[in-house]
Amino acid sequence: MRWEMRTRLFLRTSEFLWQEGHTAHATREEAEARAQQMLKVYAKFAEEYMAVPVVQGVKSETERFAGALDTYTIEAMMQDGKALQSGTSHFLGQNFGKAFEVQFLNKENKPEYAWATSWGVSTRLMGALIMTHSDDNGLVLPPALAPIQVVIIPIGGKPEQMAAVDAAVAPVIDELKKMGISVKYDNADNKRPGFKFADYELKGVPVRLVLGARDLENGTVEVMRRDTLEKETRPFAGIAEYVRELLDDIQKNIFAKAKAFRDAHIYECDNYEEFKERVKDGGFFLCHWDGTAETEARIKEETQATIRCVPFGMEQTPGVDMVTGKPSKARVLIARSY
Repeated sequence: MRWEMRTRLFLRTSEFLWQEGHTAHATREEAEARAQQMLKVYAKFAEEYMAVPVVQGVKSETERFAGALDTYTIEAMMQDGKALQSGTSHFLGQNFGKAFEVQFLNKENKPEYAWATSWGVSTRLMGALIMTHSDDNGLVLPPALAPIQVVIIPIGGKPEQMAAVDAAVAPVIDELKKMGISVKYDNADNKRPGFKFADYELKGVPVRLVLGARDLENGTVEVMRRDTLEKETRPFAGIAEYVRELLDDIQKNIFAKAKAFRDAHIYECDNYEEFKERVKDGGFFLCHWDGTAETEARIKEETQATIRCVPFGMEQTPGVDMVTGKPSKARVLIARSY
């Protein structure tokens, strides 16, 4: 029997779903600006909605999209220290305009080839979300993207007690929905509360409220946040407003935790032998590179790591390539990837 390795779920599957865009422009400057703008759009979505910190940068010539003059990328770090290319934006120059005869009449009424861009993200973002935040209990979803942001679970009792809980919860559900918060009230009687707790933790629901007859008497409710698994007893009055603030805090905390992990695993490295040993354990390495495809290929062959990008927003100074000893203009980000 012959076994074939299946592609990684969400990262590169047999059915690959994309969000993709293409634009054509009259000038080089407009096209370059659009390609960089879209990179920032993707970075903002990754960080502010997915709570996944990313490094923005430009790909090396070897790694750029075929036919592009520049490929811009956002690179995220997963919990195993590997890099995941999470979105790309390409400045295509006039190459595709010439290849496909895409022309326009310029201000002088003369035909000119269009300056083009293309950009896209895919279902691998789902993989990024899962691998960045999840824990041994299952998914941890950022509230900004969670399909259910709050689940309310009543604790069983006599029928009249359950009816009283239903009545108490109804206005809270309405209040949460008016705030734009998605909420599920799971009062199904065919599953035990413990099963429901584990099930919604597995699904990554950010906030869980638990309410029983005794809570009604005491005017309290149990609140659990999925990101830290912390539980606390809160006053039932004003709980909707508290939940809204808690969701904001969870969103910020999930991002902060991922960023702290990422930042703690970014290293400057100037020694190739040291790099070859340390890269096995994952992490982003900022190393000087002489800019040649030969050195890039050697690093990939000997370490299974690749140049992910020349990062933006990091102070750069000239140096010496750690492999060849030749002059280097800047540090590049090198990591193993999927």
